[in-house]
Amino acid sequence: EKKLSGVYKHRVSDASCPIFRGFDDEFFVPHSRYTTLRREDILANPELTLLSESDQAGVYMVMARNGREFFISGHSEYAPDTLHNEYVRDINKGLEIDPPCNYYPNDDVNQKPIVKWRAHANLLFNNWLNYYVYQETPYDISQIK
Repeated sequence: EKKLSGVYKHRVSDASCPIFRGFDDEFFVPHSRYTTLRREDILANPELTLLSESDQAGVYMVMARNGREFFISGHSEYAPDTLHNEYVRDINKGLEIDPPCNYYPNDDVNQKPIVKWRAHANLLFNNWLNYYVYQETPYDISQIK
């Protein structure tokens, strides 16, 4: 199986969800993985809510327990050179791997990568902390369900 590696465009499925407050309708996320989450499996489970996906990268974000749990398949936390370093590592291991998609200008691995995910990564983590940790977590630990 081929590794999914690159920076992919994603859609917000429910703009009213606080995790997406301030997000554009489409946003970019780095991915680097061999696994996949099947959309139909997520939709078949009534305890899960599909929040975001990509035509190229598939399922990105799933929510459970009304925001008490989030499952994310991409790497919004990646530094600008992480995909490059992983690519070089895999090439040095002798793996047959393609360069990360939508990452280097003109797909030239000798060029400095283009960062298109930083603003949304910051919003994601700030929104999670603000709306799901600080505002939703009871002060008294015995009240946590």
